[in-house]
Amino acid sequence: MIWDFIQNQILGMKWLNGLIGNILTAAGLDIDGRWGGSIQFFIYDVIKITFLLCFLIFLISYIQSYFPPERSKKIMGRFHGIGANTTGALLGTVTPFCSCSSIPIFMGFTSAGLPLGVTFSFLISSPMVDLGSLVLLMSIFGVKIAVAYVILGLVVAVIGGSVIERMRMEDHVADFVKNAGIVDVDAPELTHRDRAVYAKDQVVSTFRKVFPYILVGVGIGAVIHNWIPESFVEEALGSGNPFGVVMATLIGIPMYADIFGSIPIAEALLYKGAQLGTVLSFMMAVTTLSLPSMIMLSKAVKPKLLGLFILICTIGIILVGYFFNAFQYLFI
Repeated sequence: MIWDFIQNQILGMKWLNGLIGNILTAAGLDIDGRWGGSIQFFIYDVIKITFLLCFLIFLISYIQSYFPPERSKKIMGRFHGIGANTTGALLGTVTPFCSCSSIPIFMGFTSAGLPLGVTFSFLISSPMVDLGSLVLLMSIFGVKIAVAYVILGLVVAVIGGSVIERMRMEDHVADFVKNAGIVDVDAPELTHRDRAVYAKDQVVSTFRKVFPYILVGVGIGAVIHNWIPESFVEEALGSGNPFGVVMATLIGIPMYADIFGSIPIAEALLYKGAQLGTVLSFMMAVTTLSLPSMIMLSKAVKPKLLGLFILICTIGIILVGYFFNAFQYLFI
């Protein structure tokens, strides 16, 4: 009961949804109708996600201040083999929320001489399974789904990086990245105040970049939630379509959003009858393989390595989707 209260009233803010519904009803709107329901969904999700966004960015940025590139390089340099890939994937959980922000860090690690497989494990996990995704997924889907999503995302990152490392793809990194080098100096020790100021600046900077995508994502979610017929979603993405996971993954790849913009869409799709694994595959594809991030990455690696990265991530995302669909009864 305590955990249900935390999930529903603190993380999920169901009290806020009820409050908004009462206000809209008092204003004369029918919240059971399409327009009233859409407005309620939009206002509720924008406020909830914005609050969680700011809180999580502050918290994660504060933690991230303990892991500047120099320290992260030293940490990852202590491990070898699968342990190094696991460390790279875990460090990805305390880094920026979108793949475009992760690519410059990936380039810095690669320039510093870290094994290519380790840096790719980091690159895969950073947008896919950051700590923000864990909390947000808990607020929408519950703790079991959130934990399983993060664990499987880390598995994809570790396996993907290991495969790339075994294939000896170092020659397929752009020359300017390999030859850039890195100034190996110790970062000055920050005070708690310095870390708080850094975290606050990250909140402001990230919020300005992300908020438009939140509005778009919540808007799409409101349309799906209140205007798209349930039968249509069930037919396209429900259990009756064995290729729903593949379709959702391919649809998500060219889009650009982060976990905060994709969750309202996933929430609405699940409510309308889409299978759990299908909507999670959509989220993974959007956050990991967005077209803008692949364009950025194409400047740092050669086509063969880029294609291998996309192939590994796509296969991993699809397999995760089918896993959740097969065992959906255990999570919902």
